[in-house]
Amino acid sequence: MAKSDDPTIIKKYANRRLYNTGTSTYVTLEDLASMVKGGEDFVVFDAKTGEDITHSVLTQIIFEQENKGQNLLPITFLRQLIRFYGDSMQTLVPSYLEHSMGQLTREQEKFRQQLGQAFGAGPAFEAMDETIRRNTEIFERAFRMFLPFSGDADGQAKMEAANKAAQAPRSDDLDALKKQLEAMQKRLDQLAPEK
Repeated sequence: MAKSDDPTIIKKYANRRLYNTGTSTYVTLEDLASMVKGGEDFVVFDAKTGEDITHSVLTQIIFEQENKGQNLLPITFLRQLIRFYGDSMQTLVPSYLEHSMGQLTREQEKFRQQLGQAFGAGPAFEAMDETIRRNTEIFERAFRMFLPFSGDADGQAKMEAANKAAQAPRSDDLDALKKQLEAMQKRLDQLAPEK
């Protein structure tokens, strides 16, 4: 069967079963996660109403992965994300996250190569730190555009305080990650046969 550019249609029935119309089989959330990882695009519709429920199903997949102990989303990120719901900045968050994830995906191979070469706190972490810093700067600029009175001293002081608060956990997390990698490298060195 020739591969189509159109997304695969998945139908969700009232009994919570998911039906892949492309393969004429029932699938699980795990199967849909594998499709995402394999780059296969799909859309999920409620079989009864015809409503597009792709967003909620993808969120469900993330929830399932997080419950399995594969914690990709740090607690500070989740808290920050929750704070944006109902906020005036809520409309900017999706496009910012989409842009950031797109950039991370584009640079993913470069990170992998650098990690493979160095396997330590070297160029890969410097590149990652630089990417995070650039993304933060982009978001801050966008945030300032939508803040009323961002030019006054009080608004500027509040912005600087928020920036410092946002940067503190990130640098601590990065330091902890670097220490973990250094410890792993020491263990690998101990396990490697001497030349």
